[in-house]
Amino acid sequence: MLINLNFIPPFYKNYVKLVEESNVIQALRISGNRMVEWVHAWPEDKADFRYADDKWTVREVLCHTLDAERIFAYRALRFARNDKTPLSAFDENSYAPEANAGGRPLKKIAAEMVHLRSSTVDLFEGFTEEMLTRKGTANQNEVSVLALGFIIAGHEIHHRRVLTERYQGKPWMG
Repeated sequence: MLINLNFIPPFYKNYVKLVEESNVIQALRISGNRMVEWVHAWPEDKADFRYADDKWTVREVLCHTLDAERIFAYRALRFARNDKTPLSAFDENSYAPEANAGGRPLKKIAAEMVHLRSSTVDLFEGFTEEMLTRKGTANQNEVSVLALGFIIAGHEIHHRRVLTERYQGKPWMG
């Protein structure tokens, strides 16, 4: 099923534009695998690196992607089940210091990423075509279940790009 950018909240459109796959399951699998590869290639002794004083460490960025995926998947579950309750926003900047990122080895974070993405893929594979088209309200924006799957993948690609360009100082190759 193709995603229509007209039905994605403006803030998330740039994330979804980073996704090359037209199938949400493929997009989730590929983005997840590429992020885990990136994490395994990053040295543990540089896990607390930040490219500027006011930016997150590598670990904090990775834990943020985990938090965001859980929240987006929860929203998808609620909307797929036809729950019409508007859901609130989450403040990523207040979550980051509470994630215990600094106390977690990169290998454990990578393993958690694999487990979480597997669970997210299982969730989306269980949705029918009708469920994927259902919409709900989160952070005062209407969003579909399908869009949330692409947002999960695109959000992760966005942060892998930031990690590559700003933390590694390398050009983005996709």
